[in-house]
Amino acid sequence: MEQKECLKCKGTEFVEGTDFMPVKTSYMSMKGANEIFTFCLNCGEVDSIRIENTTLFKKNR
Repeated sequence: MEQKECLKCKGTEFVEGTDFMPVKTSYMSMKGANEIFTFCLNCGEVDSIRIENTTLFKKNR
């Protein structure tokens, strides 16, 4: 696997974390999917954001 380098501080250690509120299909929806952030452990710069479970959104199209 290719080693990433932070664009801001040139750090090479990245971790994943999630936000408190899930992304929902609509305002009143009870179901949601977590956002997964990959960020630099040194400075906190976010490298990527992805949605954990996209099947919730495919059903509502």
